[in-house]
Amino acid sequence: MEISPQLLKEITETKYLTAENHSRYRVILRFFFLEYEKIRYWLYKEDVYAELSRHFEGYTMEQCKQDLAALTDWGNIAAVQDSSKVATVEEFKNKQFRYYLSEYTVEIERLTRKLESLFVEGASLSPNLFERIRLAISKIPSTDKKPLVEIDSWWKDLQSDFRRLNQNYQDYIRNFYSADSDRLMKSQEFIVYKDSLVKYLREFVKELQKNAPAIEGIIKKLPDKVIDSLLAKVIIYEKSIPRMDREVDEALFAENVYGKWESLRDWFLGKPGKLSESYRVLEITNGVISRILLNASLILQMRNAGTNRKEDYKKYFQLFLRCEDIKEAHRLSSVVFGAPSRASLIADRPRSTESITSSVYDEEPSTFEIKPRVRTYRPRSERSGFADKSAEKERMLELYMQELEEERKLIEDYISGNKIEISALPMPVASKARDIFLQWISAANARGTGRTEEGRAYRLELDPRKAFCLLECDDGMLKMPPYILVFE
Repeated sequence: MEISPQLLKEITETKYLTAENHSRYRVILRFFFLEYEKIRYWLYKEDVYAELSRHFEGYTMEQCKQDLAALTDWGNIAAVQDSSKVATVEEFKNKQFRYYLSEYTVEIERLTRKLESLFVEGASLSPNLFERIRLAISKIPSTDKKPLVEIDSWWKDLQSDFRRLNQNYQDYIRNFYSADSDRLMKSQEFIVYKDSLVKYLREFVKELQKNAPAIEGIIKKLPDKVIDSLLAKVIIYEKSIPRMDREVDEALFAENVYGKWESLRDWFLGKPGKLSESYRVLEITNGVISRILLNASLILQMRNAGTNRKEDYKKYFQLFLRCEDIKEAHRLSSVVFGAPSRASLIADRPRSTESITSSVYDEEPSTFEIKPRVRTYRPRSERSGFADKSAEKERMLELYMQELEEERKLIEDYISGNKIEISALPMPVASKARDIFLQWISAANARGTGRTEEGRAYRLELDPRKAFCLLECDDGMLKMPPYILVFE
């Protein structure tokens, strides 16, 4: 990180937010900003005084002049003397000023308005942004040949979609890790929102799994010279825009443009030795879904447990009401609730039978060593050797390697032309081979590539000619997308 002089500069334009008379300053600048949005850039002190008088009782013109002077000193507004309607020297000495907002203050007011509506609007996920980004990136070769104004429009739309995707996702997922969300997810009311919430997140995951590998593949195939040419034209167009207040620093703007492209590229491709942000997003979202389902399951279990226990107690009450005397009630209590005071001994030992109806009297007697429950007790350690299991390990390793070889030969029978086309496999397919194919497809579904147990690389593709295929196996039929496993 490089520290520029601009970073160390004091931002005096924000002083009005915490100054002594901040309530009046904020109302004045909000009035300026609302008029600015109506394309009314210039205001007189009389306009400001008329507006402030409606909100602050006893507000005077002198206070208005002092407030405008303070805001002018901080750089929030600029004052220009209006001499167009001056008729006398006295009017000229009175210095009739016109005021307008500075650029810093416009952005500060936009930020404060966003903060005020932060908890009203809320964050959301937009799955269609993946589709928009994929389409925008796929148009890069043809966009490079278009006029500069269209290239600039394409670039701004792409960056806007990417920024919305990144910010909205972070803001939305952050809500699930707050204290309020954790409390809600453990309450009974959460059951009402569970299904719609899971559906909403799964739609987002579905679009992510569908478009992220496609975007990754498109970016990998783009030549560097095409990207450099396109970004250079974005910089040229930005430099060609005439500006009255300042000139564009070409080096700084070029660094900004290339940095934004690298951020987008790393979001989908990742860096060497690091997972891409899209893959991390997929893992985090799946984790949130699992957490939601687990909490909902626990809440339902607690609710059902309470319901079942209530019905049990009703049945017990009916049984006790039928007892003729207290002795019969005691006998019933011993059966329903057990002895009031008892000692239970639990032992972990193999049983002679697995029958659940057998009594303890049917079991063979056993002897258990009881150890004293005192702190100073230490069991006597006995030295003993260990059994040599090298022969058993070698036998298990041999069986495992034999099983791997059988799987390899089985899979080789299905490879045709260095690829496995699911829709073109000879039927029926062995269930063992099907399980291996599904395992490979699941491993490569997020990134589009994967490796077999033997280290062989492959990539996952879809047959564009078909919407789905029926895979006939020796234990049934499976309807699935027409995947193609292409080995490197």
